[in-house]
Amino acid sequence: MSDSPWNNVDIPDSLRDHFLIAMPNLTDPIFSHSVTYVCDHSEQGAMGIVINQPLNLRLGDVFDQLQIDYHAQLGNYPVLAGGPVNMQRGFVLHRDEGTWESTLRITSEISLTASRDIVAAIAKEEGPKHAQFALGYAGWSAGQLEDEINANSWLIVPADTGIIFDTPVDERWSATAKQLGIDLNLISSTAGHA
Repeated sequence: MSDSPWNNVDIPDSLRDHFLIAMPNLTDPIFSHSVTYVCDHSEQGAMGIVINQPLNLRLGDVFDQLQIDYHAQLGNYPVLAGGPVNMQRGFVLHRDEGTWESTLRITSEISLTASRDIVAAIAKEEGPKHAQFALGYAGWSAGQLEDEINANSWLIVPADTGIIFDTPVDERWSATAKQLGIDLNLISSTAGHA
């Protein structure tokens, strides 16, 4: 019998296109009350974008930094803290519209792009109509995410594109948990022993 962490919790072979909902006991400032969309997951590890932690930046700040002209109304969109890894690099999580230089196609409907061409297209209103801009990403080495799931740090739920693209950022944590029929605000952040 193997002592793999996969034996403790029933985890799908791949969590790609799933949400990780932070449990109340996860108090790390980056992941507290977070929802992470898993973009890739294999035996080598996992990668995702946190979709509900806005930075104190707007998309206009990104356009200005990149010296890209943009339509004024686009400048007020929030920039998300996608995770603690490579926070100086931008990622666009979007519905699969258009062809871009550096894109990971996650599903037939959702892609992740990390190239300047999509940012320039968004600035000119020629990019995907449904997109989230994030700086950084969440990354896990081989087995690390599975260990965190077994430690009850995360709940897993299949992703819902409506939550990613149509739900206000500050409502995504509770909306995602409601898919499971639970209210995370009613769950204690401390464990008890009988």
